[in-house]
Amino acid sequence: MIPWLGTDPTRFPPIDTALRDPDGLLAVGGDLTAERLLAAYRKGIFPWYESGQPILWWSPDPRAVLLPGNFHLSRRARRRLRQLDLAISFDRCFSDVVQHCAGPRRSGSGTWITAEMARAYTDLHELGHGHSVEIWQGDKLVGGVYGLAIGAVFFGESMFSLIADGSKFALAALAIALENRDFALIDCQVGSPHLETLGCSYMPRREFLEVLNVATAVAFPPANWRDWRMNSSELLATINRR
Repeated sequence: MIPWLGTDPTRFPPIDTALRDPDGLLAVGGDLTAERLLAAYRKGIFPWYESGQPILWWSPDPRAVLLPGNFHLSRRARRRLRQLDLAISFDRCFSDVVQHCAGPRRSGSGTWITAEMARAYTDLHELGHGHSVEIWQGDKLVGGVYGLAIGAVFFGESMFSLIADGSKFALAALAIALENRDFALIDCQVGSPHLETLGCSYMPRREFLEVLNVATAVAFPPANWRDWRMNSSELLATINRR
């Protein structure tokens, strides 16, 4: 039986009780308050469920991670980036990025980002933990990624593209910004062949939790993410130097 969460937002079942099939399912229920979400992420746990389901909490083993310095952009994507005139901003329109990520995909299906999830992560943005990267073509938002920053870890949630490779460019800008600020890793949660082409690798859950215990406790001086910006030429030049 999968345990149901109680009223204490900081209490979760032991991580090693998570199921192997489906991989990482740990608990059910609870809520999406900021206190519970921050406690969960610090313990290596995240919510992932569909509309109509109770909230499901997960901690898969192994964990998909991206070390900021290991991000890779293919030559084909670099050629495309060279041909584009893009602007990259941070935290300029967090809610818009979330809504684009929650929109229907080309397959016609939606995503796991329910209205409740969107509100919860917007609340975390207002508390200074939720952050977004935006890719602009003129005044049109054409790509982006969002997630949570806790200490020296960025927990990636979702990304979107309205142009070819738009989400890759957003992730590239995020990786560069985090590398410059000495972040330990980007948590990708569940891996995929697509993420693997971008440099994603897999870390045993026990090792991942050891990294979290140290890295989420790092205290950075306050940073205004909105001050971080670049254009496509600057992004490409930085990628080529790495």
